[in-house]
Amino acid sequence: MIPGPFEYHRPGTLDEAVALLASLGDDAKIISGGHSLIPMMKLRLAEPAHLVDISGLDGLDYIRESDGYLTIGALTCEAAVDRSDLIHSKYPIISDTAHVIADPLVRNLATIGGNLAHGDPANDHPATMLALGAEVVVSGPNGSRTIGIDDFFLGPLTTALGADEILTEIRIPTPPANSGGAYIKFERKVGDFAIAAVAATVTLDADGNCVKAGIGLTNVGPTPVRAKAAEEALTGNPLTDDNIATAGRLASEASQPISDHRGSEEYKRAIVEVLTKRALYKAKSRAEGGS
Repeated sequence: MIPGPFEYHRPGTLDEAVALLASLGDDAKIISGGHSLIPMMKLRLAEPAHLVDISGLDGLDYIRESDGYLTIGALTCEAAVDRSDLIHSKYPIISDTAHVIADPLVRNLATIGGNLAHGDPANDHPATMLALGAEVVVSGPNGSRTIGIDDFFLGPLTTALGADEILTEIRIPTPPANSGGAYIKFERKVGDFAIAAVAATVTLDADGNCVKAGIGLTNVGPTPVRAKAAEEALTGNPLTDDNIATAGRLASEASQPISDHRGSEEYKRAIVEVLTKRALYKAKSRAEGGS
């Protein structure tokens, strides 16, 4: 449980951090809160020769709305996300997500950017960002670029981030009126990785029909999973019990779980079906003005 040897770097600016990554190459890893990387290093599952600590960089810790987006700085800690009045009032699905990550001690240091950049399909924010249709902004030697969340997760612990790029911001489209979302997680014990979890968002028209839906699944595939068929089944239809049940079944079919110490493949698919229905009912209630 002791990490291998490494050199520690603490750049003072984002430009310095990017330059360091460019010079150090694949032997370097970024660290901010460290709650994903350090355990892997202790188990020798990751042995970077260099750690580039970006936790002290200014200007990457914020939560605000502008130009039709909620923007969250990558170094914003989970506790700040969970405490935000703006997020609680307009984006409660994100509050749902932050609140079930690990425990309060971890949430005081762990960052939302790190949760995404680590690329772990068991992390909670990726599925929520899929359901919300988010984008991530990354900075590198050639400036910044924006990556749609559907193009960001490439495989287990693998993202579209270049070795010399840093995730700096998450951008979430401001939802229209009559929108709601929810994240529901099923875990063995509080603070554990999910056996499975589901993020669901819906937007309703004046007649109560679903005009847009987003469904993301946690820890039931090599990457976070978008349940596209379930989304399409809901779009244009009322959120009746039968339609929600159909979406739950389709989400279960879209999941790609493996059997492990948390349960069998069949068990996890059943959990996805149940959680999808629960998340959709909660998202519908919020879209209709419920708490």
